[in-house]
Amino acid sequence: MPVGERITLGHFLCRHWDISVRILLGHYCITFTWSPPAPIFLYVHDILHSKQIGFAIFCYRILVDNPFKCSCEIMWIKKFQEAKFYTETQDLYCIDDNNKRTALLDMKVPNCDLPSANLSNYNITVVEGKSITLYCDTTGRPPPNVSWVLTNLVSNHESDTSKNPASLTIKNVSSMDSGLWISCVAENIVGEDQASAELTVFFAPNITFIESPTPDHHWCIPFTVKGNPKPTLQWFYEGAILNESEYICTKIHVINQSEYHGCLQLDNPTHLNNGAYTLLAKNEYGEDEKRVDAHFMSVPGDGEYRWFFFYETTPNDLGDTTNNSNQITSTDVSNKENEDSITVYVVVGIAALVCTGLVIMLIILKFGRHSKFGMKGPSSVISNDDDSASPLHHISNGSNTPSSSEGGPDAVIIGMTKIPVIENPQYFGITNSQLKPDTFVQHIKRHNIVLKRELGEGAFGKVFLAECYNLCPEQDKILVAVKTLKDASDNARKDFHREAELLTNLQHEHIVKFYGVCVEGDPLIMVFEYMKHGDLNKFLRAHGPDAVLMAEGNRPAELTQSQMLHIAQQIAAGMVYLASQHFVHRDLATRNCLVGENLLVKIGDFGMSRDVYSTDYYRVGGHTMLPIRWMPPESIMYRKFTTESDVWSLGVVLWEIFTYGKQPWYQLSNNEVIECITQGRVLQRPRTCPKEVYDLMLGCWQREPHMRLNIKEIHSLLQNLAKASPVYLDILG
Repeated sequence: MPVGERITLGHFLCRHWDISVRILLGHYCITFTWSPPAPIFLYVHDILHSKQIGFAIFCYRILVDNPFKCSCEIMWIKKFQEAKFYTETQDLYCIDDNNKRTALLDMKVPNCDLPSANLSNYNITVVEGKSITLYCDTTGRPPPNVSWVLTNLVSNHESDTSKNPASLTIKNVSSMDSGLWISCVAENIVGEDQASAELTVFFAPNITFIESPTPDHHWCIPFTVKGNPKPTLQWFYEGAILNESEYICTKIHVINQSEYHGCLQLDNPTHLNNGAYTLLAKNEYGEDEKRVDAHFMSVPGDGEYRWFFFYETTPNDLGDTTNNSNQITSTDVSNKENEDSITVYVVVGIAALVCTGLVIMLIILKFGRHSKFGMKGPSSVISNDDDSASPLHHISNGSNTPSSSEGGPDAVIIGMTKIPVIENPQYFGITNSQLKPDTFVQHIKRHNIVLKRELGEGAFGKVFLAECYNLCPEQDKILVAVKTLKDASDNARKDFHREAELLTNLQHEHIVKFYGVCVEGDPLIMVFEYMKHGDLNKFLRAHGPDAVLMAEGNRPAELTQSQMLHIAQQIAAGMVYLASQHFVHRDLATRNCLVGENLLVKIGDFGMSRDVYSTDYYRVGGHTMLPIRWMPPESIMYRKFTTESDVWSLGVVLWEIFTYGKQPWYQLSNNEVIECITQGRVLQRPRTCPKEVYDLMLGCWQREPHMRLNIKEIHSLLQNLAKASPVYLDILG
């Protein structure tokens, strides 16, 4: 081909040394350009909507001097030049019917216009099962061709494009078509236009998926519901409306058009939550419901879980247990066998009465030797002593005590077998040989103590607010708390003096200070420092969001996160000290911590909490009180108390602090709490608790004691968190 010769390809002209091929497809202009040896470039542009679709390199000099004929066929070039994005200025022209040159921008061709399309309805709504007709009115010269674009339409439909307006009828509309786009396209030689609308189908709810609960971070009953408009969801438990809360609530995770994926979320469900759950989905077009059976936990006392519970066993219990374990079920039992069974029951009943009497006598003899104050004689921390006394126990690393060989009244029932409480040879009450040789207990004159009012009462006696004179050289008198001894027996007096010596040795800024005793006459008195704001649990509740909302007049300030951390690190400091002195607290809780001026917090226990906070304790064997909500599995099952068990309790104390004094597992009974803890469940993260603090709690709640955080680590972590968040102490006024 000679150089410079023009060739005609469709709607364009080009020179062969600069090849530029443009193809017109409706209102899309596709251009291939190539200038050897450069690579080929592709350009795609939507002329009508001035929308660039692909990459382009134009070589417009190939159009210059090309003799276009003024006609409707090149109107697209004029429209292209008129587009907003077009910036080049080229002198393009065409030859009219009189052979005159006319600038392309000034070209006027009669009956040559871009088409347009307009729908009769841009808000297409229809109820499932109904039919709907849509019209498309088009204009343009030459008259455009009309087509409907119905991608993925499921419903039956028919169209008529031979008339203007064109029509589309959709019959028996399916809910599967909700959300689809319907388009009407008008196209002629100049270009094309398109009008689109979304199809909205209203239909009754349909629960397409629901299954039994699955454990995740929470328990979840997953479901999928379709419906438009959005259906309301209501859960029923055993036929009754389920009132949702922060612990049982519906969560929607994914919404896809008219399809909703979610779950009923349950935090720490127990056997009380077992049963049938029914989901009802409802909107104005109908409703649907599906049921699923959920099993979260076996009933306490059934099968493999029966061994989790402590209770006092009597010969009656053992007789019934033996009888049940040997019972034979048969459909062919004779009257003779029934009579024999009755005889056996009578004999066992008589034996049970005799054994019960003996057990009662043994208990009376045993309790006659019990201390009413905290420190016992040489007995195990795992003991059946009256736990209403002070819980502190000293660790002895060099002594052993014999294990109990018989099941006592506080034995554990494992399955159908009575297992005695195993004593822990590493932990003992303090003995005289373990006290510091220079221990000196200060004696206070009775006339220097002036009682003001009663603060509370425990099993040991009463606690009073008092004024004490001549106690401190700097002050004439100070406020103190005095603890009285109700039982004046010889054994009680010995325990009183032993405990006084013990408390004298415990001196730390975060342990309640013990001043001394008064032994002149009765009752015997212990004198402690007075903490102005009382126990920490009441303090937390009084400065929580509920109290702030309910208060009238001078509202208390709500505790801040930094103040909570300040409280926590002080308690941890006190526990580090107790561990360094080889003492196990056994009953660490916010009720056993006291609050003084400037948010000063100290660990202490006057023994009153078992009466004031009776619901926090689980009565075992009729007399022993266990704070099971604060106890780790090994303490619940074996009564084993160690520094590691105190670490577990400290984690629960942190949870109390960040819930403003809520009772741990407050939605569960004591038996249910025992089952949850022994099955390895833990408390959920409080809403106000930072992730770092909750991770610390989880470190305290490791099932294996040796896996728990060290008490010093906990204190260090809390100190660092507290330093990062400065504390303002104006909360106390």
